[in-house]
Amino acid sequence: MLQLLIVACLLIFGTEKVVSHQESGEWSCESDSEIQVLADFRPGLITLDGRNDDWKDIEGSEFPLRPALDPDADHEYAAGQMTVKALHDGRDIYFMVEIDGDYAYDKGENKKCPSVALMFQIGDQATYHDMGGCKEGTDSCTSKACKGFEVDIMHFSIGNAIPGRLYGGNPVDNGEGNGGDRFGHLVDIYAWNPHCRYLDGLGPSGNDSSAQNDWHGAWWHSSFTTQSGYVAEDSPYTPEGQKGTYYFEFSRPLRTMDRLQQDVQFTLGSTAKMSVAFWYPMDSKPWHGSGHYTINCDWIPLDISSGSSSALTASTVKGSTDGTSISAIVISMISLAVSGFIAYKLFSPKNVAFTPMENDL
Repeated sequence: MLQLLIVACLLIFGTEKVVSHQESGEWSCESDSEIQVLADFRPGLITLDGRNDDWKDIEGSEFPLRPALDPDADHEYAAGQMTVKALHDGRDIYFMVEIDGDYAYDKGENKKCPSVALMFQIGDQATYHDMGGCKEGTDSCTSKACKGFEVDIMHFSIGNAIPGRLYGGNPVDNGEGNGGDRFGHLVDIYAWNPHCRYLDGLGPSGNDSSAQNDWHGAWWHSSFTTQSGYVAEDSPYTPEGQKGTYYFEFSRPLRTMDRLQQDVQFTLGSTAKMSVAFWYPMDSKPWHGSGHYTINCDWIPLDISSGSSSALTASTVKGSTDGTSISAIVISMISLAVSGFIAYKLFSPKNVAFTPMENDL
């Protein structure tokens, strides 16, 4: 079973990945230092279903998509920019990725369907370029040799994923102690470089059954007309080539139980480093592992607001104001009732019993 999982992980990017990740020339990057993704504190807002209705009022960051290995503006993804949104509720962090694209879906064929990945820096020395940047090769990369170069990757290939349904961590794969997802291929991966990528819990030095897939996610396309939910028999869900927007929605706990340096750990009030990649079957041709677009040629800051103090203060002030107003109204009504009762007693006519005079004679 473990061998099958390793093969499945390799199939995510294709067996040609080692050769195709060699750049044609010297790497250069001119990154905009002002760009970032903000994750504000917004509890109780998101339903994880792949749809963007919950995100309408959340501000996102827009990025042009350029080829990862040749980030030239002349080769940008032609259908439009990618919008990345994020927020957290103090326990989990949520992401919404929106990207325009004609509908393309071929059931069971991941590489003939759009795909998206999130990548985060774990090790202090991990670079965006070269997926961590460890110089060791496939025969020598180990957790010891590449210590400090770890990156965390969530990759969602939707060829077997029903839109609107939840995928990622599940009892079956987590029970076997790895980051796989045999149902929808939303997998949890770590890497040291493009040639050394593994499902969480698996690796060149042996496997560790304590790992698991901590991610969950769903996808949707704006051309879908059924709102009650799809099943596999509804595939392809909408006609091929429909104009619209893809939505990819994900969540993960801010902190995980990872003890292998395979998951990024998010901290409130701090900044993490991230990137987003997108694959699309251009001209209905299958994409290949390194043929993806990314939002920048370097890490993007992910600012995770503590948020709770200001949000809770505002909530407390509002609650206090509301409580004070209600108390004042109640006291006023009681005072009015008491005043009315006293006035009635003071000014109402006295009822004196009539006594006939002849009784006194």
